[in-house]
Amino acid sequence: MLGAGALGAAPILGLIGVALRGDGEVWAHLAAYVLPVALANTALLLTGVAMLTALTGVGAAWLVTAFRFPGRDRLIWLLALPLAIPTYLSAYIYVDVFDALGAVPRLLDVQFNVRSLGGAVFVISAVLYPYVYLAARAAFQMQGAAAVEAARTMGASQWQALRNITLPLARPAIAAGLALALLETLNDIGASEYLGVQTLTLSVFTTWLNRNSLPGAAQIACVMMIAVAVLIAIERFGRRKRYYATGDHQLRPDRVQLHGRQAALATLACSLPVAFGFAIPFVYLVHEVIARGLLTGFDRVIVHHTATTVMLTIAATVLTIVLGFGIAIAARLRRGGFATACISAAGLGYAIPGAVLALGVLTPLVAIDEGINAVTQAVAGRSVGLVLAGSSAALIIAYVLRFAAIAIGFGQTGLGRIAPELDDAARVAGASPAKVIRTVHIPLMRPALWGAALLVFVDCLKELPATLLLRPLNVETLATYIFQFATRGSFEQGALAALLIVAVGILPLVRMVRFADTAFHDGLDTVSPRTTA
Repeated sequence: MLGAGALGAAPILGLIGVALRGDGEVWAHLAAYVLPVALANTALLLTGVAMLTALTGVGAAWLVTAFRFPGRDRLIWLLALPLAIPTYLSAYIYVDVFDALGAVPRLLDVQFNVRSLGGAVFVISAVLYPYVYLAARAAFQMQGAAAVEAARTMGASQWQALRNITLPLARPAIAAGLALALLETLNDIGASEYLGVQTLTLSVFTTWLNRNSLPGAAQIACVMMIAVAVLIAIERFGRRKRYYATGDHQLRPDRVQLHGRQAALATLACSLPVAFGFAIPFVYLVHEVIARGLLTGFDRVIVHHTATTVMLTIAATVLTIVLGFGIAIAARLRRGGFATACISAAGLGYAIPGAVLALGVLTPLVAIDEGINAVTQAVAGRSVGLVLAGSSAALIIAYVLRFAAIAIGFGQTGLGRIAPELDDAARVAGASPAKVIRTVHIPLMRPALWGAALLVFVDCLKELPATLLLRPLNVETLATYIFQFATRGSFEQGALAALLIVAVGILPLVRMVRFADTAFHDGLDTVSPRTTA
């Protein structure tokens, strides 16, 4: 447990160490010319994304949970699909669609400036609102029927019940989903760089690579960590007061059947986010792949890059699952405040933007490489160079640190469904802790294990900031391959690679939504024989 906590805290300590090596002249330049613009743009971007994702995610979740209307059953899982579209892909696509020579200006004779702060808010919100949607829908499903039915009996309208009962009860979940969306926004490099929005994350990237100032990039990253801390504090503030339903009151009231114009408006309101977040980008990619003959005449180098991406992603996924589930099991066997603190430290990576994590990982890896070189110099008389920091190992380590929180969360959820009495019975029968894990925990956690593996695999597949900064010069992943085309203004040539990333991400999202529904209804069945509509 202590090792896991130290592993999660190492990047932050390394980041601080790099930042302290910078001189005052660099910091003065950053404070005068870089940080004011970057801070203002980042604050405006986060504010806009927060407002749009909250409106879209909460509104869609409320409609599909409280009402029946045409297409509702399909829209429940379609609304989650935009998460399969990385933010940078959405930016590349919408610039091409709304550009002066794009499809929209040609058809409607209207031009939209997507390369702007407002365009960035729209593009990023279109693919990140599912974080809020999934969290809000889960909260709405678990709310009690008694309060809502009492409000209806007293003459409250649907809007009044939503404002006074449903939203206050769901506030903790909405705050958590909103925090995830904003952390992903803060993590973005590709979309903000392509749309011309100078954010803190982009400033880290350009200061490190373009200005060749690692300490300066670390100093900006430390400012970003303050922004992360503020976001987490806001999320905790949003969850400061919880309300619980007990007994039969956990059951949802019957959904209201909508007819006529109301039904059409509900269908439209839930279809538009799917269209902008998933359908338009997906159709665009399919069209470009077919129109440009990328399936028959594609660049064979994409096969090599795909193989590299899959190997790196599989290695990172396996290590992440082993680490995350190992931490979750260790915390179950050894409860207490120390175990909780170690879990929190181990999961810090998910709250740290990829560019910042990449900076923080370098210092401990270089220190390890120096130790290895000292040993080989003493034993063999020669050094071996950068074994970790200069290889793909650094990239895999960054992936593991960044997404360990997903595996830990799934592991704790899976273990939470295993009654402690099963552990006690196995121990009474003489089973060792290792045998309990092997014969009881792992078989019963298999659905959670596969769910975590799928999500970690997809997240590693589309990760861009850490990959750009840590990959060796001769290593290219699908994400960086697409990024290279976009920076040259020929993103369409990378449409096949982009379609591969999107296609791989669809199945885990559909399975996740359906698994959540199954788990919810199974939970209701254990509470009461009554069923919901």
